Amino acid sequence: TAPPPARARAGARSRRGRRAARCCAGAPAPRPEYVPGEISDPNYVRIFDTTLRDGEQSPGAALTCSEKLAIARQLAKLGVDIIEAGFPRASPDDLEAVRQIAKEVGNQPTDTGHVPVICGLSRANEDDIDAAWEAVRHARRPRIHTFIATSPVHMEAKLRLTPDEVVDRAVKAVKYARSLGCDDVEFSPEDAGRSELSFLYRILGEVIEAGATTINIPDTVGYTIPDEFGSMIEAIRANVPGVDKCVVSTHCQNDLGLATANSLAGAAGGARQIECTINGIGERAGNASLEEVVMAIAMRGEEHFGGLRTGIDSKYITSASRMVSEYTGMMVQPHKAIVGANAFAHESGIHQDGMLKDKSTYEIMTPESVGLAREDDAGLVMGKHSGRHALRTRLADLGYTVTDGDMRDIFKRFKALADTKKIVTDEDLQALLMDEVHQPAEIWHLADLQVVSGTMGLPTATVRMMGPDGVQRTTSAVGTGPVDAAYKAVQQIVQVPVELTEYSLNAVTEGIDALANTRVQVADLGTVGNVGNRSAHPQTGEVRTASYSGTSADTDVVVASAKAYVNALNKLLGMRAAKTSVDAAASSEGESESEASKVASA
Repeated sequence: TAPPPARARAGARSRRGRRAARCCAGAPAPRPEYVPGEISDPNYVRIFDTTLRDGEQSPGAALTCSEKLAIARQLAKLGVDIIEAGFPRASPDDLEAVRQIAKEVGNQPTDTGHVPVICGLSRANEDDIDAAWEAVRHARRPRIHTFIATSPVHMEAKLRLTPDEVVDRAVKAVKYARSLGCDDVEFSPEDAGRSELSFLYRILGEVIEAGATTINIPDTVGYTIPDEFGSMIEAIRANVPGVDKCVVSTHCQNDLGLATANSLAGAAGGARQIECTINGIGERAGNASLEEVVMAIAMRGEEHFGGLRTGIDSKYITSASRMVSEYTGMMVQPHKAIVGANAFAHESGIHQDGMLKDKSTYEIMTPESVGLAREDDAGLVMGKHSGRHALRTRLADLGYTVTDGDMRDIFKRFKALADTKKIVTDEDLQALLMDEVHQPAEIWHLADLQVVSGTMGLPTATVRMMGPDGVQRTTSAVGTGPVDAAYKAVQQIVQVPVELTEYSLNAVTEGIDALANTRVQVADLGTVGNVGNRSAHPQTGEVRTASYSGTSADTDVVVASAKAYVNALNKLLGMRAAKTSVDAAASSEGESESEASKVASA
């Protein structure tokens, strides 16, 4: 048959482009029933989110237990198939956070009936695996993810093990995990991208025989390029014995900016699980970005990838992105695909002309398809006369569900802001929501702040704070500027040794009456023996000083800055308190077991 005329082909591409721009507006098709090691729909790609594990390894991205739980709930609502909730062996509080996620998110169905798999990471040793199982076993669908390095440089320089010893450890780890009662075990050969294929075939075949249900192929240092990585997945599927009994997965780092491209190439090569993070956060240059992977499959899965699909409900992407950004303190660059501030912005006159005539001229997807409400169909304009129902409706349109208690606080802030601004924008509402709801437990409360600054004297700040004992304390301090003075006054009261390592200030919207959104990051300078100020790296075991971020929004930049600083301190103190509580519980449990042992011996 002769090919269609060029005009017909162009018309077909144009119609596909218009369909693409309107795609993804509805909920995803039903996902196949979860079974470890197999997927009944050959076109279904499982999304494995590691924001709470690999993402939290980003410097300064320390999360409290409550923040991890909130993000896990959002990931479940988003439709993530597997949530890697953390590295339980890193510390008792990490184990407790994963355990809480397993108990709550791992058992409670979402509105659509979805219950995600809850996964814990472990190195290939029994202590790590015990901790991972203790954390995830409470979930309806628990998974243990164990790994060991397989590239020559890692085996020789880091592990100092022979290939035979590495295989032996990997097999023992998988068998031990299965012996605990875990029927869903994932194995990763770390730095697979630089490993010898023949050795990968061998070790993967043996761990599959030992009981692994998912084999994950990590490009740990982001070294491969798409056609190379896709070919590697094809070769593994063709040469590894027993590979048909498990799911092949990808985990791509972004050191060369190719993480998303490599992940998609892996899916095209037959991988049916993709590991990724919200906003692409993670070690060094980050991971494959969940929103990019998901929307690429949603846009091109049918046409280019032979019908591939995911179970992600894309309208929750924007709210998940903003939650992770606020909690970790890691800003999303404006030009970031899908969730960046400029992703659906058009300033060029030519582009604006095209958008006014047909939005598909310059947009391949709608902002609404990823939960970014650009327009309000009901014609709601949020201002000082708006009521609670209108505010709750608008927040729901933006993808946020708030409790009645949170709603009272948000509505109070909304009314105060509406008195100073004629119209409250969606960006203002989201900033208020993050400032009121997505904050750490309040240990210290900034009650009042007054600053004096200018060219005729030293900048001075006076603060009044309410402590955890319910007592108000007031003090004053001078500094190099009003913000520095406010921070020094806060420190005089709270007396927590920290170093301010990052400070940023941005206007939420345009105009002199815009909200100021402030982010700070502080490093815990407590002594090595102090609780809560050290965390272990899962790959290297390196113990690092913990950093904590804080955010706040206010029309007064100094108030926003002070509140952000107090929020960071509250997060630090909350993490310390949680660690103390977990350590005390573990000590009490150990004493009880010791007493029981003495009684039994007697």
